Amino acid sequence: MNILLPTDFSDNAFNAIKYAIAFFENTSCNFYLLHINNLENLVAADIGYVPTAEVIEKAYTKPSKQKLRDLLKQISSKVKHNEKHKFYTLTDYSFFIESIRKHVEEKKIDMIIMGTKGASGLKKYIVGSNTGDIITKVKCTTLVVPEHANYSKLKEIAFPTDFTLSYDINTLQPITDILNTIKPNLSIVHINNKDLSLNTEQLTSKDLLNDYFEDFKPSFHFLSNKKVENAIQCFVESRDIDLIAMVAKNLNYFQSILFHSKVEKITYHTHIPFLVLHE
Repeated sequence: MNILLPTDFSDNAFNAIKYAIAFFENTSCNFYLLHINNLENLVAADIGYVPTAEVIEKAYTKPSKQKLRDLLKQISSKVKHNEKHKFYTLTDYSFFIESIRKHVEEKKIDMIIMGTKGASGLKKYIVGSNTGDIITKVKCTTLVVPEHANYSKLKEIAFPTDFTLSYDINTLQPITDILNTIKPNLSIVHINNKDLSLNTEQLTSKDLLNDYFEDFKPSFHFLSNKKVENAIQCFVESRDIDLIAMVAKNLNYFQSILFHSKVEKITYHTHIPFLVLHE
């Protein structure tokens, strides 16, 4: 597995790294620690000129490389050594999303794992802007690790769906990989704002999902709630969910779960990781 770990050297970025190492404890992995000196910030500051390669090297790249070396030391001192894991450091000076896309392609990345600080500031969104950009604009499986998430062996994964399969069923392969290696239970959750029965197309999709995950004996749950995020909150609490997996193309759920701004009652986002799947 090739795993990309973007870092801004914050505590929540380090927490995501620890989570990633524990999550893939039994898997051979190349972990790429990437720090991006964001060109957007310089453009926004409107400094009036494009710095030369020497200036970039001295002011941005060298300090970043040193911080990445320090980060490797921190990992080796705080995380148990695992012979299956190799670490590489990358530093880049570019536009954030462009840089992530480039490294995903060049390093043949299977998954991006990154931390998020949860709701903060004026825009109380569940994910910060960088994380939000990655999970919507980069077509790579992404695990979003909130700041208070601690890894313990996954026992239950929730997969919210509206049973409209607008995506290729193979998009779900990362869930299958987790079910094979970690062996948690899979709960497929359908939330409806009215107490409606499934239409023919939805029933077909439900059967397809049941067939696809047949070996893992998934359980199906039907909830009725006007607000998807409130239903998820109740479900996560009542079932002790360890991970929420979603398909980015399943926009109804995806946006209401990750990109609504009323988070006062939503607490799961501070400690339950999200796995976002792309085609």
